[in-house]
Amino acid sequence: MVIGFSSSLINKEAGITNDPPIRGEITLAGEKYNLDYLGNTFIFDGKKLVVINKDEKEISINNGNLDDEDGFIYPSKLLTFYKEGYNYQMGALENSNGRRVQYINLTPIDSNSDIVKVKLGIDAKTKHIYKLTQIGSNGSETTFTITKFKSNQPISAQLFSFDRTKYAKQGYYID
Repeated sequence: MVIGFSSSLINKEAGITNDPPIRGEITLAGEKYNLDYLGNTFIFDGKKLVVINKDEKEISINNGNLDDEDGFIYPSKLLTFYKEGYNYQMGALENSNGRRVQYINLTPIDSNSDIVKVKLGIDAKTKHIYKLTQIGSNGSETTFTITKFKSNQPISAQLFSFDRTKYAKQGYYID
């Protein structure tokens, strides 16, 4: 799948609002993903996560297990995260930019989660996730809006692999 999105963060207490929203794109194949977001490329091959910071010309590689118990919705779980760990109830049916969107309110079962609520908006026509808002224990609201959704796309395996030599030749620092 190829998913384009925009994201915004609002924390009224801290006086933080990113406007205009930040755009990104993710390509998913099973657990593997390639994510372009905030000027960085994140490549997860199913075992390790490579983060390529283009501005700083730095690359970090995480070979350990990514902790998915912290409440954060990881890219590989974007379309299925809600199936475990949440209580849910139907929310409002709203019109959003000409779409009918059915909201579902999710509350983490783990009371120690950094996320206190998730509002999941489903496009009533396509049945795809349209909008996801995470509300943190610190009062912050992070919203992701799906701007493009293409499934069953031909995807090169190269998209999920990291070529160390290529980046070393370009002068990147690799941690």
